[in-house]
Amino acid sequence: MFDSLSDGLQSAFKSLRGKGKLTEGNMREGLQTVEQAMLEADVNYSVVKDFMEHVTERALGQRVLLSLRPHEELIRIVYDELVSILGPVDTSLHLKKSGCTILMLCGLQGAGKTTTCGKLAQLLLEEKITPTLVAADLQRPAAIEQLHVIGRQLGVPVYSDAGEKDPVKVCQAGVKQAEADGSRVVILDTAGRLAIDKELMAELARIDKRVKPDQVYLVVDGMTGQDAVNSAGAFNKELELDGVVMTKLDGDARGGALLSVKQVTGVPIKFIGTGEHLESLEPFRPEGMASRILQMGDMVAAAREAHRIVDESEREELEEKMASGEMTLDDFKGLMEKVAKPGLMGKMMSLMPGMGQMKDLMQNEDVTGGVKQTIGLINSMTKSERRNPKLIDAPRRARIAAGAGVQAPAVNQLVKQFEQMKPVMQMMAGGNAGDRMQMMRQIQSSGMMSDPGAGGIKVKKGTGKRLSPREKAKLRKQRDKELRQKRRGK
Repeated sequence: MFDSLSDGLQSAFKSLRGKGKLTEGNMREGLQTVEQAMLEADVNYSVVKDFMEHVTERALGQRVLLSLRPHEELIRIVYDELVSILGPVDTSLHLKKSGCTILMLCGLQGAGKTTTCGKLAQLLLEEKITPTLVAADLQRPAAIEQLHVIGRQLGVPVYSDAGEKDPVKVCQAGVKQAEADGSRVVILDTAGRLAIDKELMAELARIDKRVKPDQVYLVVDGMTGQDAVNSAGAFNKELELDGVVMTKLDGDARGGALLSVKQVTGVPIKFIGTGEHLESLEPFRPEGMASRILQMGDMVAAAREAHRIVDESEREELEEKMASGEMTLDDFKGLMEKVAKPGLMGKMMSLMPGMGQMKDLMQNEDVTGGVKQTIGLINSMTKSERRNPKLIDAPRRARIAAGAGVQAPAVNQLVKQFEQMKPVMQMMAGGNAGDRMQMMRQIQSSGMMSDPGAGGIKVKKGTGKRLSPREKAKLRKQRDKELRQKRRGK
């Protein structure tokens, strides 16, 4: 997501970081690179123009040019402006305290409305609210069956009427049925078209007028670029949208539509779809998205993702073990089995500060094999060894390694991994977002890195901070000196 935009911005910051002295001239060169990166990402031209005016005005001030680290000041300015054009956003569904809240989803065909209905239902289920889904897309019979499949998968009721040809009546009957069943929320899946036309808009306007939904969300495909922005403007003119759900942001979307929708149409992005699974819908946070674009990670989203990996009963069990200090290698094995799901580890890495460039590596077969090797090592241990790794002496280490088909040092590496991964397990068991964010900071400061050759996750020594060119040169000289001394026999 946003790889081209992120790479372009990082190129601009890197060029400024390498300057011995920052002047208005080379600052303007860096700003031109920022502007070019945004245009190549298909950001609306007027949005880029306004964005660059604000950034340039602040970046050429004396406070930035004369600061000790001007490139960091520029990053902060760009971050602030990105947050400004993306927000503010209210991601609340504004559910009624009593009665039934009606959510209406609309959009063009193929944008992902039906799947998004399921994703919204999944979010509500996590809040202990069971919604009713209404299949009002009568233009596409497959959409009705798809919604029923999703309903069965989630365990939520789906209303449809195969004999009814009027979508307004289907919506009215669906809401009436939901109220009779005691549902607090109804989600209407309306029809789409391949392009915006009067018939579609008239149908949606009738539903809006007769059913009176409390919230109307437009679902747009993030990969369609400025067409998504144009769709948002057209739908908002007819329906007065309450928000946009942007889908398919896990693919090759360049990010231009996401950065343009709010500024061009005035309609905020409420949720973003980052995958095909029903769990892959996130409340949109401008601060988190700006941080991701600048490759600074998004610890709140990472903590939320980690917290969702384990269910409530597992969290309670982990919390009890943490409190009593009884965390075992069996618990570690359970964690590794969960994060080994396809794509999950890469997604987690992309959300952690400084780890975004490792997401492709984390999906590498060598890394997947390393996780399996770690699980194999734990399976080769006895129950007592899993409970207390300190029991593992040289003979036991040799036996465990032989059982897993690896060398003995891999066992030592596993025990070290276990100690370093405890903060991750604490984060997953944490009771609130503050606890989980604190755990994420501990993980980041540990400099945790992937090492496929070691069969899993390795911790980089030190603080995990990036060395300056001067520090790197000094370190190289020290190593060369030690190497010469060894060669001389000293």
